Amino acid sequence: MDLPAGVLSVACVPSQGASRSTKEALSPQTDTGVKVPQQLGKGPSAFIPLGEILQEGVESSLRQLLIEAFVSAGRVDNITMVMGLHPQYLSSFWKTQYLLLRMDGPLPYHKRHYIAIMAAARHQCSYLVGLHMEEFLRVGGNPAWLQGLHYAPQKLRNLNEINKLLAHRPWLITKEHIEALLKTGENSWSLAELVQALVLLTHYHSLASFVFGCGINPEEDQDGGHGCWPPSPHSDSSPASDDSMGGSGGKDAMQEVEVLMERMKLLQESQLEEEGVTQEEMATRFELEKTESLLVTPSDIVDHSLQSNVLCFVEDPEFSYKDFTRRGEQAPPTFHAQDYTWEDHGYSLINRLYPDVGQLLDEKFQVVYNLTYNTIAMHCGVDTSMLRRAIWNYVHCVFGIRYDDYDYGEVNQLLERSLKVYIKTVACYPEKTTKRMYTQFWRHFKHSEKVHINLLLLEARMQAALLYALRAVTRYMT
Repeated sequence: MDLPAGVLSVACVPSQGASRSTKEALSPQTDTGVKVPQQLGKGPSAFIPLGEILQEGVESSLRQLLIEAFVSAGRVDNITMVMGLHPQYLSSFWKTQYLLLRMDGPLPYHKRHYIAIMAAARHQCSYLVGLHMEEFLRVGGNPAWLQGLHYAPQKLRNLNEINKLLAHRPWLITKEHIEALLKTGENSWSLAELVQALVLLTHYHSLASFVFGCGINPEEDQDGGHGCWPPSPHSDSSPASDDSMGGSGGKDAMQEVEVLMERMKLLQESQLEEEGVTQEEMATRFELEKTESLLVTPSDIVDHSLQSNVLCFVEDPEFSYKDFTRRGEQAPPTFHAQDYTWEDHGYSLINRLYPDVGQLLDEKFQVVYNLTYNTIAMHCGVDTSMLRRAIWNYVHCVFGIRYDDYDYGEVNQLLERSLKVYIKTVACYPEKTTKRMYTQFWRHFKHSEKVHINLLLLEARMQAALLYALRAVTRYMT
């Protein structure tokens, strides 16, 4: 696969210069050799001070990235700036998104952007809806389609049901949903087209989680600010993340770090000493964690009436995430991860039907799962693999996926309640995320560490939904 050389090494760029020209972006240089366009507004995030983003992200290969970002996309958006706190991940993310939107594939370019709009609208993410409305027009899309789903071709409208399920309850997807799309006469999808659509839908559902989870602000040049919803009704009254450790809260926040460090140490020691937990006990611990997750719900009430630029792309707006299992209801069967894995099943299916994207998705999953700086708050030289695995597996747990060889007791030991509330909210109903939720967990941790959590959430959520969708495709094919 031949991607432009620049796309392979994208890092972070501190720029809000979406409307600036490439020439201007590359004009008079600073001490680092590159002119950094000045921030005009509040910064890329409502949760993270601008100084944190520039300070932590400014050291990466800026000259190369300025050229790449402006030449390939004409802008350096706020998502890129925040992701740039983790350049290795951003490089992998950009390669994947570039392939999905700009390289050869079964779907024409304008339909790809329309699918992105449909996906983002499910989570009321007007930031992404606005960006892709612009892109849709830029690549020659019919402006009439932007009046709403009812103006789009029936073939695209047929995606509505699977879009809805992927966004909110992916465990309900069956081979019948796949069959309905592939056998609808003149409006039928080919398998290759459908797989690209499924990847696009899950990509943008998950990216909406990142937008809300990190409080991404509207772009300066977006018409009227097609931003995400104001991230919190408490934004003005909540303590800013960077000074939330002031006063008496500082000692408590430091204590949280020490408690987490001690629990990780004890778990690592017990793993060395114990012969192992029985399969029955492992199953019980998963069921306990799954049941307890029913009680982990946000207390903040965020009532967003849908904006017209989003509502017109949504059918059945009341349909939303429903806990995988509730007492008194018929629960769907648990998805045993080993029965349909990404490595053995999903990866090869995607690569067969949509070459190259499987490899890039796999790289992206691996990069974020293994990403570490061996630090926790003010501690260095820490093995964080246990914590990263607990976060990843908890996301999969709330979507009904169980790893039979994983002890879910670790989740309860390592993830405090406020962190669980944040994870579940961002992964399952991101539009309800507030600044208060962001500031209340891990109060003594760096912003870059909280962004790292959001990257884990993005990818774990995307993989979970893809596994359900691809399993249905496999069942249809066999």
